[in-house]
Amino acid sequence: MARYTGPKSKIARKFREPIFGPDKVLEKKNYPPGQHGNMRRRGKKSEYAMQLAEKQKAKYTYGILEKQFSNLFKKANSKSGITGEILLQLCETRLDNVVYRLGISNTRSGARQLVNHRHIMVNGKNVNIPSCQLRVGDVVSVREKSKSMVVITEAINANSTIHEWLDWNAVTMSGEVKAIPTRDQISENIKEQLIVELYSK
Repeated sequence: MARYTGPKSKIARKFREPIFGPDKVLEKKNYPPGQHGNMRRRGKKSEYAMQLAEKQKAKYTYGILEKQFSNLFKKANSKSGITGEILLQLCETRLDNVVYRLGISNTRSGARQLVNHRHIMVNGKNVNIPSCQLRVGDVVSVREKSKSMVVITEAINANSTIHEWLDWNAVTMSGEVKAIPTRDQISENIKEQLIVELYSK
């Protein structure tokens, strides 16, 4: 399974955002990593540097590697509509992200692990591909044998976020994709237009 395995706090400090979830290191050191920390003088970033940084932030946020992300952009670019918004919609409707949004896991990496270990079902069938694209009407559920797992029950009990484009049933531990999320319904702080500009060069 291809995924980022490097230091997460360092990446979060780079973007000054908890893109991997709550981070105590980021709270203590809210400045970029490096030998001189926040004492280093940083000149104005070039247009390319800002575009690249935005793409990197999106990749790390959704846990997608370069090749996958490039393919997602090509797919988004081939569809009619606003390319940047479609790109984020494709990221949001990945199976691992939907598992995270439903509250079955506290983090996207945890959601990816649940999918890989066959704890998650889509439309009643076991699916172990985190990048699986979901459509409107697809039902994501926790496998019967996995419903008593502590990591799942704790995550569900701790989750209080409601997403309008998803419908969660706590009794059956299943959720349905009611609609493709609009840009307003995607909470991530990503300037998708910069990513579009970068790939359009």
